[in-house]
Amino acid sequence: MNIKKYILSAALLGFGLTSCVDLSYNEVTVRDEDWVYSNPNEGVKYMVFDVYAQMFNEFETNYSGAIKASTTDEADFATSLSDIHKYYNGGWNPANPFPETWRVAYRALAEIHTYLEKIEQVDLDEYKYDSNYANMLLQYELFPYELRFLRAYYYFELVKTYGDVPLVTTALNNAEANSVKRTPANEVFKFIVDECDAIAEYLPFTYSNEPYSEIGRATRAAVLALKARTLLYAASPLFNKDGNKQLYYEAAKAAKDLIDRAPGWGIKLSEYGKLWGHDAFFNSELIMGVGRGESNDFEMANYPVGVENGSSGNCPTQSLVDMYEYQATGKTFGETHPGQINVTLENPYEGLDPRFALTVVKNGDEWPSNSAQKKIIECYEGGFNGAPKYGATTTGYYLKKYVDGNCVTTYNNATSRRHTWIIYRLAEVYLNYAEAMYYYYGNADEKGDFGMSANEAINVLRNRADIMMPEFKGNDGWEERYMRERAVELAFEDHRFWDVRRWKKGSQFFGNITVADLKLVNGEVILNRETKSRTWNEKYNLYPIPQSEILKNPNLTQNEGW
Repeated sequence: MNIKKYILSAALLGFGLTSCVDLSYNEVTVRDEDWVYSNPNEGVKYMVFDVYAQMFNEFETNYSGAIKASTTDEADFATSLSDIHKYYNGGWNPANPFPETWRVAYRALAEIHTYLEKIEQVDLDEYKYDSNYANMLLQYELFPYELRFLRAYYYFELVKTYGDVPLVTTALNNAEANSVKRTPANEVFKFIVDECDAIAEYLPFTYSNEPYSEIGRATRAAVLALKARTLLYAASPLFNKDGNKQLYYEAAKAAKDLIDRAPGWGIKLSEYGKLWGHDAFFNSELIMGVGRGESNDFEMANYPVGVENGSSGNCPTQSLVDMYEYQATGKTFGETHPGQINVTLENPYEGLDPRFALTVVKNGDEWPSNSAQKKIIECYEGGFNGAPKYGATTTGYYLKKYVDGNCVTTYNNATSRRHTWIIYRLAEVYLNYAEAMYYYYGNADEKGDFGMSANEAINVLRNRADIMMPEFKGNDGWEERYMRERAVELAFEDHRFWDVRRWKKGSQFFGNITVADLKLVNGEVILNRETKSRTWNEKYNLYPIPQSEILKNPNLTQNEGW
């Protein structure tokens, strides 16, 4: 298992923590372990930043531009070449396991443990006459708490992916690493929560007043967000096998703690359309994000075919579109238009939840928004952006959320923009609170010990000035409405993939998806629904332990069904 004492060199692509050095240990480099810990400015500091750089985001995937949303009922990936299709066509197994989470997380944990054990080697005395000496001392006091947050973050990524995982808190040699056993998931969850409780008050709520004012680092709010999310997962059916309702109480308490503190830390809900784009890293709702430098790679991967250098990419499904509600009635698109639609004679999208138009590109929209490439999108068969062009949308729609329409992707005069992947934001915390409150009290209008009901928490989101959707009331069909609300609010933010698993509802949502088949008939565009079958097996709730790791360490048992 890759839980060894080594530090991997990595290019820090973030625009907050903007540089890195080669920290690979080998027999030819002079930048060995001793060098790292005797060179604080170039060694240890950037080793810490390297651990940040490995945080997971969907801008950098191993699926040829696909994101995990395209394995869910949110989207379908337009081309067949990506490995993403293996998630639902039976192509993954312990020998071919999508091992990135295991590999990256344990590599980062090895770096963290090496640092935490060797921090005493760092000698700042030679800098005591430096004008920045006081700032260096302050920064190095924070590093251990930041790394403990990152350790908790990586363990959360591991436990949500694999369930029981080896819980290691020290640096190991090869023999030790290849003899560890898996720790029960509930103990891993407890470790994460305990770590969050232990470090939260030692971290600032902002780095604007800290030395160097570096952005993107762990804050007190990020710690509380991780704690709240962890407790909700621990309470969910996949992990809460005994149905212990008290776990929901603890999850609600943690989420409410962050909600109450957020205003004092300058964290507040944002306009939905400002959650991504060039300046999203500084958005007031963002609790933590992964910033990436200027690029148009995501746009080239997701602009429609027919737009220069557009590859269609992750195409929203009709299943997702059907979840959006109308502002006037509160009924969903799927309820209101369950059958064939003549989208030339009527506009079924008029009056939909404003989040729809900010997330999905439909037939007839002007897209992308930059003046050099803006055009009317034709998703129907034979249309400029439709089949039979290779790679055209397979669902009748294209992706807008996270795609910056200001990026020009032409061969001449191309432009780039900064991108920010959301790790934690305030709206998710409200949704986490609502879910926990409902499942603890069994009543969506019960304010309980925290003074805010599940419905009130959701209505905070729906009453935003740029959204203004009908309020949630009562308990009828609450679970279905909540799951739909969560899907709409957090679409394409890498929640649906995990939410459906922790709810153990994969067969309900992921077994089939609905897509729109658009055809031009007598000059009119007709939308017909089509069902695409996908393979779902309950073993997919958790990833398989990579077979390569079990071969190295027989103490690692395999997950059920794999």
